[in-house]
Amino acid sequence: MLEEGRQWVYGGLQLHPLVATLGFNLSEGGIDSKKGDQSRCLEKKSKEKEVKLMSEKEMFERLKKCVTEMDEEGAKAAANDAIAQKLDPLACIEEGLSAGMKVISEKFDNAEIYVPQIILSAEAFEAAVEILSSNIEGGYAGKGKIIIHTVEGDIHDIGKNIVGILLQANGFEVIDLGRDVAVGDVVDAAVEKDVDIIAGSALMTTTMPAQREIIAELKDRGIKDKFKCLFGGAPTSQEWADQIDADGWAENAAEAVDIVNELTS
Repeated sequence: MLEEGRQWVYGGLQLHPLVATLGFNLSEGGIDSKKGDQSRCLEKKSKEKEVKLMSEKEMFERLKKCVTEMDEEGAKAAANDAIAQKLDPLACIEEGLSAGMKVISEKFDNAEIYVPQIILSAEAFEAAVEILSSNIEGGYAGKGKIIIHTVEGDIHDIGKNIVGILLQANGFEVIDLGRDVAVGDVVDAAVEKDVDIIAGSALMTTTMPAQREIIAELKDRGIKDKFKCLFGGAPTSQEWADQIDADGWAENAAEAVDIVNELTS
């Protein structure tokens, strides 16, 4: 309500009190059109938001780039943006993040990058997958479930870790039991987690027998047919795998992924 006797000035001009009927919010010394300013501000923010929206293909490429450039924070931001835009989280994992890890895998095979770079890319991959998978109904199941470990008595785990990273990047759920894992613990975990494949690595001739013992333990429990067994490691060979009745043997990490794909197809 306007007070009598007060003068309202805008641009040096005295205004008649009836201007209030036009809906202006008057303040001493001029016109305060806050509502108009707020409306324009909201419109501007809305337009800026529209500009930032990405197509599904662009988001896939952004996620892929974060993995190949080993950018964990960028990967998390991209994953959150994908969720905010209501993009399919499973597609973002498979077409974006996994595609990036495949590039990393190829570079590793060609000796263009080394273990530290793979680990950094894997951290970016895993951070984004955690965000995206929490928005998948029922969780992210992947193509199959695999236990990996270094056999009892063996503490060498670099090869095992690389296999795990590449398997996860190829859409498998990986359960890493670590190194120097007792035979009984491996079998117990396989049953408890209801895995598809048991994969174990032995880097010394003295620890190779643990691979044979795993298969023997499965047979003793009458559950060998429930699991596929894949083994590897420097002193092992296809001949050794055949001798202990394993389902597969891999000479390197890339080959392990190929064999796992075959065993689960």
